[in-house]
Amino acid sequence: MNLCVKVLTLDIFFAVTAPGLEPFTALELSRLFPDLASAPVDSASSPLRPLPGGVEFRGGLAELYRANLHLRTASRVLARLGMPFLARGFDELRAKAARLPWEKFLTPRQPVALRVTCHKSKLYHSDAVARTLASALADRLGQPSPLVKADEEAERPPQLVVARLAEDRVTVSVDSSGTILHKRGYRLALAKAPLRETLAAGILLASGWDMHSPLLDPFCGSGTIPIEAALMALGIPPGINRRFAFMDWPNFDEQLWQELHHPSSIVHGRAAAPPILASDRDAGAIQMARENAERAGVADCIEFSCRAVSSITPPPGPGWVATNPPYGRRVSEGRDLRNLYAQFGNVLRKKCPGWHVTVLCSDPVLLGQMRLELDTSLALINGGIRVRIGRGTVK
Repeated sequence: MNLCVKVLTLDIFFAVTAPGLEPFTALELSRLFPDLASAPVDSASSPLRPLPGGVEFRGGLAELYRANLHLRTASRVLARLGMPFLARGFDELRAKAARLPWEKFLTPRQPVALRVTCHKSKLYHSDAVARTLASALADRLGQPSPLVKADEEAERPPQLVVARLAEDRVTVSVDSSGTILHKRGYRLALAKAPLRETLAAGILLASGWDMHSPLLDPFCGSGTIPIEAALMALGIPPGINRRFAFMDWPNFDEQLWQELHHPSSIVHGRAAAPPILASDRDAGAIQMARENAERAGVADCIEFSCRAVSSITPPPGPGWVATNPPYGRRVSEGRDLRNLYAQFGNVLRKKCPGWHVTVLCSDPVLLGQMRLELDTSLALINGGIRVRIGRGTVK
């Protein structure tokens, strides 16, 4: 199979992340593509480059397909549509955008969702920019494409095109993922204030969990953290059971995709996961968690139990605690949670000495109630709320 032409046609990609997750997506990409990680990262031509909002990387169709299949912390993967260009007027924008190779990603009359942001540019009206880009697309393909509303949560959303204007420089990208990547397909049952799968994976990577030692989540809710942990430990790609937007592109290489998607091409982790314990005092949440784990194919790897945090029974030896306790912004609204966090800290000191602990919380005061030495420098966004990850060792 001759892939030379196709490998050269797509060479700049951007893995979009939630704010704060960029270092972990870069870590994932470095593990997925070791050759990229070994190259210099101090210039615009670097093959792997963390940037605000994501990580830029280079490759061919194989790298694009593998990134969508394997990345656990990315929200979507964009393919750059040609190189960025300057445009200070709408006529210039239309003329230059019409030179982009739209036909590699779109067919005539295919519905398109355009997402435009403008920053410090003469062309500052995003709707007018979107209409101009639609005209350029029609110029290139010979027929107009209907503009539709983006719906990243849909099962099969329209093709998304993302345009960013910054200081008159225009970057146009095509979304290769389709439905946002946190939609793994297993989480149909949701507890209160569900944690996105991508953020759960980020918490696990931030914790430094070695995927061999026991893992405990005493506030598991609908089970996202333990399920993501089991998938990581077993080496099961998060995108194994879903489809992607690139499957509808004119240049989709079915044979290449089948080769990369085939079990023999996927590097698995352990034959069995280490002990993963998940508990919650809400019996309904535990039932949801079990159902989600069944759909993910990892129910046999996780020990679920309905119990209060004071009743946890960690296995002997050191391990990791990774959890997302309630922090009063969406769950337990109006309740004083200081006693809960103080009790949590006491339980950890009594039952988990020497264990690593990673806690997601929006309130540093609550984390302080645990009376543990925690590094809270890592800030993230969870459901529009600014949160911090507290990391440390139980002493």
